[in-house]
Amino acid sequence: MATRILITIEGVEFRAELNDSTTARGILELLPMTVRMSRWGDEYYGSIERDFDLEDDARDIMKVGELAYWPQGQALCVFFGPTPASEGSAPVAASAVNPVGKVLDSCSPLKKMGSGVTAEITRV
Repeated sequence: MATRILITIEGVEFRAELNDSTTARGILELLPMTVRMSRWGDEYYGSIERDFDLEDDARDIMKVGELAYWPQGQALCVFFGPTPASEGSAPVAASAVNPVGKVLDSCSPLKKMGSGVTAEITRV
């Protein structure tokens, strides 16, 4: 069962939900949290300083709006378009990530934001 969260980045609110994976449940326990995120193409990622194992459904090809956890960087990721690893319009992670949820609103405001942002993440 999905759990609703709110991600606020640079004053813009994005309704989102976390799935019921082991990693997503672990992230939910950390909320509320503030994450300093860096941009890599059309992906924001930031360390949540928590170690989760790679899950069975881990993958590197993502969809716009997906949220994921990147074990190598202990990072939460928000995908909103192509990354430097993409060959087309689909976001591609640097390496396999655990899908943990999705943004329910349009991600287009993220495209106008800078190389570093702060995300406030709370449970709804």
